[in-house]
Amino acid sequence: MKRFALFLLTWPLVAGPVTVIRNATVLTITKGTFQGSILIRDGKIVEAGDKVSVPDGARVIDAGGGYVMPGIIDCHSHIAADSINEGGVPVSSMVGIEDVLNPDDPDIYRALAGGVTTANILHGSVNPIGGKCMVLKMRWGKDAQGLIFEGAPPGIKFALGENVKRMGSPGGFGAAGLRYPASRMGVEDVIREAFTAARAYQKEWSDYRAKVDRHEQAVPPRRDLKLEPLVEVLEGRRYVHAHCYRADEILMLLRVADDFGFKIRTLQHVLEGYKVAKEIAAHGAGASTFSDWWAYKAEAYDAIPYNAAIMVRKGVLVSVNSDSAELMRHLNTEAAKSIKYGGLSETEALSLITINPAKQLGVDQRVGSIEPGKDADLTLFDKHPLLTYAKVEKVFIDGELYFDRDKDLEERPGKEARKRALIDKAKAQEKQEKNKPGTSDKGAEKKAEAKPDAKAEKKK
Repeated sequence: MKRFALFLLTWPLVAGPVTVIRNATVLTITKGTFQGSILIRDGKIVEAGDKVSVPDGARVIDAGGGYVMPGIIDCHSHIAADSINEGGVPVSSMVGIEDVLNPDDPDIYRALAGGVTTANILHGSVNPIGGKCMVLKMRWGKDAQGLIFEGAPPGIKFALGENVKRMGSPGGFGAAGLRYPASRMGVEDVIREAFTAARAYQKEWSDYRAKVDRHEQAVPPRRDLKLEPLVEVLEGRRYVHAHCYRADEILMLLRVADDFGFKIRTLQHVLEGYKVAKEIAAHGAGASTFSDWWAYKAEAYDAIPYNAAIMVRKGVLVSVNSDSAELMRHLNTEAAKSIKYGGLSETEALSLITINPAKQLGVDQRVGSIEPGKDADLTLFDKHPLLTYAKVEKVFIDGELYFDRDKDLEERPGKEARKRALIDKAKAQEKQEKNKPGTSDKGAEKKAEAKPDAKAEKKK
């Protein structure tokens, strides 16, 4: 009998809200697959097995033979944030996504509808060292603070290649105001210079604290918000997520990290990762890639759909990401492609969007698999999630139902009616304003005042 459970001795007999999902095929990812139920209490998975008792008063959800898997995790996204490329400087580690989160972005709800429960929201890719990242849970309806995944390790975005060097190249992104670097060599130089400064800054503070411990008179160093996140990287307290494509640049960044004594947590996109998979594995970096994107720019010409599977077989911790609000809605089928291209098993394919990205983000003790004690972040599909026609029926985050397909379809006519009523009201108000006595004359007068005298302008 496949069954496992967690019971905390200190838990009261009557705890918080209790939910049981039954009559489901449960894809635990790490503990096999079984037909059975999941017991949820206080937002946590308490028990999962073929036979789970239903406590009195529990809310029971019949899965109808559907498939329950851990909530999908996207290791690279830019939703819920706008204007996130600070391109004026090569090092922008002083800025952070947390300060610009937009909880009203409808892409959060659309991600939920695709089964996504957690996402890593990254700064843009025009800086060798970009801004600080933020891991979110798709808690649609919460405020910005309510979206943040509590306790997730902090991260920072790095970037290599075309996007970065074009900021310093005539005719590129930064043509209005060129800045260094303008070459791939310059990108490496910027990163090395930044960490050299961070190492010196780290020593200043270390010396200061040593003096304080010795009860000596000491003046604290001036705080540098650009260098503080880099010191955290040096000390292993902030993860580096690095945008990259080419094998040569991947090796360059791994060498730089080795020289300064820190690890690259994930190589993002990493479309030529298959060429240097052994080196990536030896460094201990993860790889978060696309399933089969190819040739959308020069750096992507050598991309192959076997990339993810090859890196998995070479010992790299691999995830499949979206980098797109649209693709984010069907990451399950993106993961399925690795079965066709590379021969991964079903569990290995699903791991690319669940436990693997959870490990890459340092939240695998909380999410990424169905195990007692973990957060009840679950997605219910009507069919096996690796099938093209599988639909998301329900999505739970912390045991709370955040998406219900039936409810969504039921509410659509009412929402459309309210939308039409608001549009009609706005049009009526606009028409009323136009028909006010004297409105057209006043408008003509204003236009006449604003229009410059052509003859006078010609004389000037």
